[in-house]
Amino acid sequence: MNIYVYIDESGSIHKNSKAKYFAVGGYFTIQRDKNKIISCYRTINKEIKDEKNIPLEKEIKSFDFEDEEKIRIFESIQKIENFYGFTKVFNKRQMRKSVVQSNIFFNYAVKLVIQDCILPLIDLDNLNEEVRFIFSIDNRNLGVGELKDLRTYLLTEYCTYDFDFQITYYDSATNFGIQLADLIVNTFYNSYKRRDIVKNVLPIISHEKFRVSEFPGDIVKGRTDKVMETGSYMIDTLKSL
Repeated sequence: MNIYVYIDESGSIHKNSKAKYFAVGGYFTIQRDKNKIISCYRTINKEIKDEKNIPLEKEIKSFDFEDEEKIRIFESIQKIENFYGFTKVFNKRQMRKSVVQSNIFFNYAVKLVIQDCILPLIDLDNLNEEVRFIFSIDNRNLGVGELKDLRTYLLTEYCTYDFDFQITYYDSATNFGIQLADLIVNTFYNSYKRRDIVKNVLPIISHEKFRVSEFPGDIVKGRTDKVMETGSYMIDTLKSL
């Protein structure tokens, strides 16, 4: 079973940053709808660029979208059956020690994303095959020597599971999946940092398609129903947390 995960981050975890929150988020899906999600976002992205006379090769960051444009994207994306958005929000003021190395903490954050936002939605008890997580991650905060760190870390953390991890880093300017992840994580990050920025967007977001988890603590908002892959597609089960 392949699970495709697109990840970006918002805020800063650096020890010198005064930001109260840090967030890692994006979405996951399976092969059946992987290209459909990308195509949907790319189509709307092009429409917005055409309307504003923005060059096709120029990336539109999440904070550049207007509310109506964000709503248009969310309303279309969350209609896709096997789209599942997520965000892990870290309250830095409740962490007793500052983060010394941001890349190490990012690895830990990805592990928590898997643990708190993805695995609770997958019916592992009914899977008799390896689960392969295929990650696409923005490379903007990554040093050359850190390329293999995340996969090694995750394989170690999940050594008792039949999991494998493929990690690929991209320039978000050329990857629409990561651009969509940027919009998702930034929206939920702002719902904590300055809710008024996204007050018009949040009401249209489906709780059934997104899961938000807070750190520290065990507060979870949004989706709790499990999903599972059967054959070539993913279906909802009646089992819930």
